[in-house]
Amino acid sequence: MSAHCQLTGTAPVFGNNVSHSHRRTRRRWNPNIQHRRYWLPSENRFVRLTLSARAIKTVDKIGVEAAVARIRARGGKV
Repeated sequence: MSAHCQLTGTAPVFGNNVSHSHRRTRRRWNPNIQHRRYWLPSENRFVRLTLSARAIKTVDKIGVEAAVARIRARGGKV
């Protein structure tokens, strides 16, 4: 799944560009998605997570073990 955060579920948002003459064309706002590799001590392996910039800060705060537990609780595969 491209442009989706595994931890927060953030996905692209759609809307309109509105010009000065008020013509509307469709556009999308993509989240700031990064691929990050973390060491998972409980499984003795690296995991590669697709995270938004905000979710990377969340992983730094709560730890990778808790983050992987949240991803798995949402039904995600790690």
